[in-house]
Amino acid sequence: MAYWLFKSEPNTWSWDQQVAKGAAGEEWDGIRNYQARNFMREMKVGDLGFFYHSMKEKAVVGVIEVSAKIHPDSTTDDPRWECVDIRAVGSFPNPVTLGDIKSDPRLSEMVLVKNSRLSVQPVTDDEWKIICEMGGYSE
Repeated sequence: MAYWLFKSEPNTWSWDQQVAKGAAGEEWDGIRNYQARNFMREMKVGDLGFFYHSMKEKAVVGVIEVSAKIHPDSTTDDPRWECVDIRAVGSFPNPVTLGDIKSDPRLSEMVLVKNSRLSVQPVTDDEWKIICEMGGYSE
């Protein structure tokens, strides 16, 4: 299993909206960055990811699961753009902010720290464990 981070502006698509979709989940559509799209091409059903609120909040707020493999993005007719579907798994008892992540030297090499603009990015096993621990989340 691989781990990922999915960034969303809460005023566009929030954690509460994701949770409300239930087991059906939702397309992670609208990605127009080749690197982010290529990461989605690597994903497998069952992979887990952090749901990250960008903009003002800048925090990991929940855990999602990839529920459908890569497929055409329904928001465009351009065949270059694809997406996966995700479903909410659980909320973080204590959201983990970007400041928290940057202040932990164990996370200094995390993609989120080095390239905070990338909307879909990989997370290492160690980073996953550290951030879950910081947020009081247990699987």
